[in-house]
Amino acid sequence: MLGTLTRYLRFLGYDTLSANSIRRGNSREDTRLLGIAETSGRILLTRDRELARRGGPGALLIESEDVIEQISQLMRNRILPESLTLRMQRCSLCNTPLRPALPHEVADTPYSPKEKKGKEFYWCPRCRKLYWMGSHAEHLAKRLRCAADARGDPDRS
Repeated sequence: MLGTLTRYLRFLGYDTLSANSIRRGNSREDTRLLGIAETSGRILLTRDRELARRGGPGALLIESEDVIEQISQLMRNRILPESLTLRMQRCSLCNTPLRPALPHEVADTPYSPKEKKGKEFYWCPRCRKLYWMGSHAEHLAKRLRCAADARGDPDRS
């Protein structure tokens, strides 16, 4: 599964669909995924060798289970740029575009930071989730720098 990679790509601002949100449990799921990728101009990322083969140049087999190596692979394959920047544009859970949070949304969210001064807040109108660039974003940015550093070494362990 590529759920963590999906969330990372959304944090980078990419409009990303997950097979988990599309699958309906029928035997034609792979064909449906390929069709969605083709008609929407998306690249199909998969850990399924047969699905990647069927997808041809519009699909990429993700080799590693490690999300940092997965991002490095996307950079090596020029799907992602060499320099990655976190963007608060999409909800990491549902892919809905974020909007600036209203003051009451920030105040009413129990997990919002105590220190709000100088921070920009973003809101997912679908999930009702609050986002901001805090220590979690710094940690994610550090992990993305690791991915950029590892992009030239496909045998990184």
